Parts: sequence; C-alpha cells; structure tokens
Amino acid sequence: MSDRSIQAPAPAVVLGSTSPYRRELLSRLKLDFEVAAPGVDEAALPGETPSALARRLALAKARAVAARFPGAAVIGSDQVADLDGEPLGKPGNHERAVAQLRRMRGRTVVFQTALAVVCAARGFEEVDLAPVRVRFRQYDDAEIEAYLRAEQPYDCAGSARSEGLGIALLEAIDSDDPTALVGLPLIRTCRMLRAAGVKLL
Repeated sequence: MSDRSIQAPAPAVVLGSTSPYRRELLSRLKLDFEVAAPGVDEAALPGETPSALARRLALAKARAVAARFPGAAVIGSDQVADLDGEPLGKPGNHERAVAQLRRMRGRTVVFQTALAVVCAARGFEEVDLAPVRVRFRQYDDAEIEAYLRAEQPYDCAGSARSEGLGIALLEAIDSDDPTALVGLPLIRTCRMLRAAGVKLL
C-alpha cells in the first residue's frame, strides 16, 4: 500500500465551552464530541470594540482547549451584544438585565457572535464573525418583568434569549447564519470543521 493511500484520521471534535446552548446546537450535527471548559477571562480590554472582543475571546477559548487536546478540532465561540459600539455582556442578575432591556427597547442591537476552530496537530486555525442585527420593539416595563420571571436569561448576552420567550420582545432579526443568535453559527461551524478535516456527512 502506497503512502498516498493512507489518510490521516479525522480529528476528534471538542467544544471549548460549558454553555448548554452551544452544546445543544452542536449536537444537531450528529457528531461525537467532548466538552471542555476553556477557563478564559472574558473581560474586555480598554477601548476594545464588541466585534474585536468577541473574536479575541472565541480564539482564546479555542486555543486554550486545543493546548489540552492538540489532536482535536476545537471549537471556541463568544457572543457580545453591540449597542452602538458599546459591549453588553451577560447581565448576571435581575437588576442588570432590567437595565439592559430598558436600553435596548425600540433600538437595533448587533449580536456579534464569533467562532474559532483550532487543530494544533494540523496547524489549523481560523476565526470568523457572524453578526446578527436584532431590532427590539417598544415593550414596557411590565413585559420586561414578565419575560425575566419566565426565562431568567442572566447568562445570555444582552439578556436576550431569542429561542425562548425573548422572541416576543423582537420586531426583526437579520442574519446569514440563523443559529448565530443562539450562540453558535452552525453554517460557519460546518465550514470550519470540514476545513479542519472533520467529516460531517
């Protein structure tokens, strides 16, 4: 058998995230994958734009996990809500969520969802951005309270859980990768995994 007929095995897939939303999305691809916490500080750097922050963190997460799984195709992702250039992260509690949602009503927010795939053994590294423009309607404070009580979206960027009751706060969504708003742009994920040597179909 010639060397040309021997193909390198496809790399394993590791999701560098503890997000249950990203785990559910990746499971749609019917892949066997592991999950590993990246342990990356998510604080923004001084003057860092929301898109630059999302890209940097996605790549940092993928690189951190790839250092522990060098033979795997490691997926890193991050999302930052961009309100006129100001980053809005995860609110963490009810009070901050109320404040975020009050600021966003009647306005358009760009959810900057970044994706990175790193396979150290193959020298593969790629990062991309999937921005999603979301127009919020003019909801009132009572609707904010009802939504937060029902969803408790304190671990979601900009307090927006569009896959749940948060959709009732919106007027329109504009995106070329529809799962990006939930946290993992699957069209880009498929493209990057194929480029890293992962067979999907």
